[in-house]
This record gives sequence, C-alpha cells and structure tokens, in this order.
Amino acid sequence: MIFYFSGTGNSAWVARQLAEGQREELLSIAEEINENKEYTLKAGEKIGFVFPVYAWGPPKIVLRFIHQLRMSKPGYLFFVCTCGDDTGRTAQVLSAAVRQKGWKCAAGYSVTMPNTYVSLPGFDVDPKDIEDQKVQNARARLQFINEELARGVQMKRFNCHEGAVPFTKTYLLRPLFNAFLMSPKPFHATDACIACKKCEKACPVHNIKVTDRPAWGTNCTQCLACYHVCPVHAVQYGKATGTKGQYRRFL
Repeated sequence: MIFYFSGTGNSAWVARQLAEGQREELLSIAEEINENKEYTLKAGEKIGFVFPVYAWGPPKIVLRFIHQLRMSKPGYLFFVCTCGDDTGRTAQVLSAAVRQKGWKCAAGYSVTMPNTYVSLPGFDVDPKDIEDQKVQNARARLQFINEELARGVQMKRFNCHEGAVPFTKTYLLRPLFNAFLMSPKPFHATDACIACKKCEKACPVHNIKVTDRPAWGTNCTQCLACYHVCPVHAVQYGKATGTKGQYRRFL
C-alpha cells in the first residue's frame, strides 16, 4: 500500500512507478485524509509514502496524515521524496513522525525531479533540456529503488541528497517558510483568465472555486498546481511569478 501526495504531478508519477514495481495499491493522501478509516494490511504488504519536498521537509498534509493513520504495525515501511535540488533533513523529519507511531522506517530515498517552485525571487522552473535530463535520470533511479525495495533492504542511513547545510535549511529556514510564506492570499488571476476551471480541477485539496475568476480558500499546501496548469498564465502569486515559467509535464 503506497500513499502519495502530489501537486504538479512529479510525485504522482514516481508513486505510479513504485506501485507497479512493488505490485502495491496506490492511494492519494489528499483524498484519503478526510476518510477517517482504518486500513487493513495483508500478509507481507509494504507501506510506502511518496511526497514532494517543500522547504526542505515533508508537506504538512503528509505529516498530518501519518499522525492520524490507523493500521497495525507495518512489517516494512519506506518513503520516497521528490525534490528539485536537495532534501535537507526531510528524511529525519519523516522518520521521526513514523517513530511517534511506534513504527520503524526501513528505507528512504530521494528522487531528483524538475523544479516547480516559483513563488520567491531566484526560483524558477528548469530549462527544457535540464527537465528532460532529470526525468531520464529519475527513470533509472526508480529502477534502482524498486530493486532495493523488492529485496526488503534495511538502511542504517537513508539514501537522500541532503545538500549543503541541511540542518539549517530544515530546522531554521523551514519553520520561517511555513510561518510566513504559505499563505494563499497572494494568489490571484489576471484579466487574462478565461474561467476554464483547470486550476480548480488541479488543486489536490479542493481549495479553489471558480466563478468568473478563481477564489482561493485557506486550505492551501503551496503545491502551485493552479499556477502551472493555467493555459493562459493568468494565475499569479503576488508579483513574483509574472515572468516565471510553467511546468506541465505530468499535469
């Protein structure tokens, strides 16, 4: 059983490769989180979590889902996180959430995927050639991960690209990001909006309603699916995204 969260589609694509390789059921965290149900594990069934790295940590929705998850103790549990560059201490944050359940994370990996974060100066999508190369490399990476998971590998150290100063990024910068840069209020649609409702359909947590223009609620994960899926680049985040690119490979 593999639980995944995805906004722009990178993690959903990774989760599908893993579910196929491990012959496991695939479930969306965004859809399952409000079901309040108990999950029954079959003999030998693996539990996996697949998610993007947001500000060098797991998205809040993923941690909240793990906290409320009801099932018997998994025999084998793993995670795979996707990132544009590096993960910081994402693995340690996820592993700590799992330990609070009395469970153990046996294996963890990162997979480098095309960049999607554009909401701050200095951040933009990758050029097309780099995007293509990242996806090509990810295919090989996922083959390696599937082979290791099939063997039931037990790790002493998670296989994640932490990058430089990972402690600072995750434990000092991430709380600031979550406190001050997660608000949906800067989202707006310009006069170019055609009310096609693609942003509404793309939002994984159903936080957008479109009448003449899209309106954002308060339950935003900052996944930016609404921004990237807009066919006329009308969805903007403050003044930061007007000249930025869009990423639609898996949307």
